[in-house]
Amino acid sequence: MKTALVLEGGALRTIYSSGVCDAFLDGGLPLPDYTLGVSAGIAYGVSYLSRQSRRNLQLICRYAGDKRYMGWRNMANPRNRSYFGLKFAYETIPNELIPFDYDAFAAYPGRAEAVVTNLITGEAEYLPVPRRDSPNLPLEATCAIPLMFPVIRIGGQPYLDGGCADAIPWRRAFREGCSRVVVVLTRERDYYKKPGRPDQAIARAFKRYPNFQETMRTRSERYNACREALFDLERQGRVLVVAPKDTLGCSRTEKNLDTLRALWQEGYFDGRRELDRVREFWTAE
Repeated sequence: MKTALVLEGGALRTIYSSGVCDAFLDGGLPLPDYTLGVSAGIAYGVSYLSRQSRRNLQLICRYAGDKRYMGWRNMANPRNRSYFGLKFAYETIPNELIPFDYDAFAAYPGRAEAVVTNLITGEAEYLPVPRRDSPNLPLEATCAIPLMFPVIRIGGQPYLDGGCADAIPWRRAFREGCSRVVVVLTRERDYYKKPGRPDQAIARAFKRYPNFQETMRTRSERYNACREALFDLERQGRVLVVAPKDTLGCSRTEKNLDTLRALWQEGYFDGRRELDRVREFWTAE
C-alpha cells in the first residue's frame, strides 16, 4: 500500500490547499509516500514536505501586493516576460527572504512530482522536483500559465502549466501504485468549468504547437470529466477528497489579504476536521 497526496493548482487560490496541509502538519499526520501537484499546488506543496507550517501564508501575506512578486510591469522586463517576477519568486524569496528548508525537503523519503504540459505533444509529463535546485525549473514550468509566463525549456523541451493537460492528476497516483489517495481541490464541489474565450485565445496564440492547441480547446470538457470521475471514486471509498465550500471569489492573482487569509483559514479548518479521517484512510490495512 502506498499513500498519495494530489494537489490541484490555481495560483494564489491554492492558499486554500496550504491551509489544509498546514493543518495536516500541525495534527502530526505522516507525510505521504507520493506527493503530486499542479502549478502552485506543488510549488506551495514543497513547504508541506519540508514541514514549514504557515510558510506559504507568510509568503503570500508579505508579497502578494509586492510588484516584484507579481504585476504586469514584470511582463515588460525582457529578462522576465512573466506576470510573476521569476527571479524574485523562485530565488530571492526561498534563498533570502523566507528561507526554504532544503535539508528538510531533501530528507523527505517519498517522491515529489510536478505536472507540466509539453507543448509539442500537448500531453502531461510528471517531473521529479529537484530537492536542492534554485531556481527550480520544474516548479517554474508547472506554474507557467500560458500568456502570463514565457515557455520554460527543460532538456530542450518546451513546457507550460501542467493544469492545461492534467489539472487534477489523481489517475497518475493510481498508475504509480498508490491505493490510498487524498486529493485537495481548489474549487467548490459544484464548480463547473465553462468553455471560455481565454482557452480559445490561448489556443490561437500557439499556432506553432497544434497538439497543444487541441489540448486547450478541450480543456474545460476534460476538466469537468476528471472531476466527475473523481467524485465517483470518492463515493466508492477509493479516494478521499478535500474541497472548499466557498473560494470567496479569490482569483489566481488575488491581492486582497483579507480574502487570502480567510481562504487559508477555511483550508486550515477543513484540514483539522479531516485529520482523523485522513489518518485512518492512510493507515488502514
